[in-house]
Amino acid sequence: MKKKSYNVLLLMTDQHRFDVLGCMGNPTVKTPNLDKIASEGTVFNSAYSSCPSCVPARAKLLTGMSQWHTGVLGMGAGQNPMGINFKHTLPGELAKAGYYCKGVGKMHFHPQRSLNGFHHIQLDESRRRVDPGFISDYERWFNDHKDGDYGISDGRDWNGWEGKPYSNPPFLHPNCWTTNESINFINDRDRSMPFFLKTSFARPHSPYDAIPEYFEKYRNQELPKASVGDWAKIHDDPETAKLPSAWHGVKSDEEIHLARTGYYGNVEHIDHEIGRLLDFMEEQGVLDDTLIIFTSDHGDMLGDHNMWRKTYAYEGSAHIPMLVRLPKDLQKDIAGASDKPVMLCDVMPTILDVLGVNIPDTVDGLSMLRPAKGQDCEWRDYVHGEHCTCYSTEEEMQYLTDGKIKYIWFPRTGREQLFDLTKDPTELHDLSQVPEYNETLAGLKLRMVKELAPRNCGLTDGDKLVRQTEPIISPHYAERVG
Repeated sequence: MKKKSYNVLLLMTDQHRFDVLGCMGNPTVKTPNLDKIASEGTVFNSAYSSCPSCVPARAKLLTGMSQWHTGVLGMGAGQNPMGINFKHTLPGELAKAGYYCKGVGKMHFHPQRSLNGFHHIQLDESRRRVDPGFISDYERWFNDHKDGDYGISDGRDWNGWEGKPYSNPPFLHPNCWTTNESINFINDRDRSMPFFLKTSFARPHSPYDAIPEYFEKYRNQELPKASVGDWAKIHDDPETAKLPSAWHGVKSDEEIHLARTGYYGNVEHIDHEIGRLLDFMEEQGVLDDTLIIFTSDHGDMLGDHNMWRKTYAYEGSAHIPMLVRLPKDLQKDIAGASDKPVMLCDVMPTILDVLGVNIPDTVDGLSMLRPAKGQDCEWRDYVHGEHCTCYSTEEEMQYLTDGKIKYIWFPRTGREQLFDLTKDPTELHDLSQVPEYNETLAGLKLRMVKELAPRNCGLTDGDKLVRQTEPIISPHYAERVG
């Protein structure tokens, strides 16, 4: 008898912290639809973006490879964009297996219309125009449906910290468009083929512009205040703080609250839109036969430790949501939660494993199927992450974490940090100079040496870590652009 074909829905948000979800313990934000996915599946509590910015994170998701093997170690400082020369991609493998592969929303490919294995994509690139003459599908739709002389931006910086309500008619918000186009695909698809749909929202990434209904809902609520560690004075930079796209510097409590208001509002709006999509899939009779994974490329500091945006090893930036809900007839003996450290490169092998599709030997990630079903299996002890220079050379970093302890090394300065996440989940106290943690610190440094030594790129001498004066470039970078 022919094996049953399941569909796949990969839900992705942009710059979504792990802790702004009801199912991750946040008592304020309302995410009933994502919480329902979590209740029917597995919450991976220790999911991390091992290269926490848009392009490298999405390259890992697309290929199942480590950042070293994609050749993309960050954004900026000589790093390449996500190219088209990957031998194996998630949609590419699914297409070969007979799936119709559709992408809606933010892809961040280069060139921007590259398919990378998808049969068709409809793009919302947040006004990003890298290729000559490029206009996203969302912007074209917006211009065709607006009722006045205004654009998709109201003048705010796309990487800014300002929070205020969406100023255009709510139906024009990109959250709505992304859902509408996903619903249109489900309705109009070729029903003789199973599908892979990646629905990729461009929010809650800034601008923090929730539509008024959701912005006002959180404006007067008590939201979590920024966590500022006893070490965070190094990010008290008054001049940078004045910039509309400041990456660090002290902001007022009111400014931080308004940013979080827009952020929380966008998260709830996205949850509502996901609910619309799931309801339509249920009406169409495909929801039960669909594997659903929800995740994000990275988080957002939102003022924690006087920092904004991403690229950092800290929890607000690197710790991401990861929910896996298997098709209904595979849901027996599901583990409601797992503490195994997982990464974005694990998404591709998980999907291929559930579907019974061969996993290419280029894939570095691990299938989350057995942990999701509560089964014992060999697993990594920790996530290794890194990011090249982006906002500041001094912030170039390498990190290790298992979700309980975290070690950070800054190769350009030699600075180290150590956090006990079980006792200090918001990283208020750097323990790297605390004698009681000397043994733990030494063990993690040795682990980092062993992790980096096979690269043979000067980060270690085989026994200890070596400070860097030049940026580290993966040899796969040359392969991808050569």
